[in-house]
Amino acid sequence: MTWLVAGLGNPGDKYRSTRHNAGAMVAELLAERAGERFRKTRFVPADVAETRIAGERVLLARSHRFMNDSGPSFASVARKNLVPPEQLIAVHDEIDLPFGALRIKLGGSTAGHNGLNSLVSALRSEDFLRVRVGVGRPPGRGDPIGYVLKPFSKDQLPDVPLLIDDAADAVESLIENGLERTQDRFNRSGPRET
Repeated sequence: MTWLVAGLGNPGDKYRSTRHNAGAMVAELLAERAGERFRKTRFVPADVAETRIAGERVLLARSHRFMNDSGPSFASVARKNLVPPEQLIAVHDEIDLPFGALRIKLGGSTAGHNGLNSLVSALRSEDFLRVRVGVGRPPGRGDPIGYVLKPFSKDQLPDVPLLIDDAADAVESLIENGLERTQDRFNRSGPRET
């Protein structure tokens, strides 16, 4: 059985530390934990690192395309490796959750998240797992698009590594323990108490 972890984000150093790249940060951390490197995939605009979690083959992917256009990259990796939607885990930033919150779910609405819209369209299915990483909303009536394309604020920075670490743990738990146990353990409405 093969799993695919789609770390949603934008390519390039300019976006590396932005809120919108929370998903890509999680995929990168999982590769780092496994001591694996991302490699370009032939004929697919994506980098993939391969590892094993709980004895299962796991592909960690980052798209070369921008978030709103990234669905076909991940869908191509899934098709090439015979990964059905229910074994795909999309990890993404979520402005509808407070900073530090985590929510794990299967399927459902994309809540207007263009990266998820692109993935649903490319897979022709919304029945994939999601690890939603809470980045919060901009203060006041700030522009959400500009907000997610900026780095985390100074007061958030100390909690970012914890949040990314917990989201990576949640991905591993989904593969090892399934949805319900992972939700029980990781769903929370704010930063983890340290």
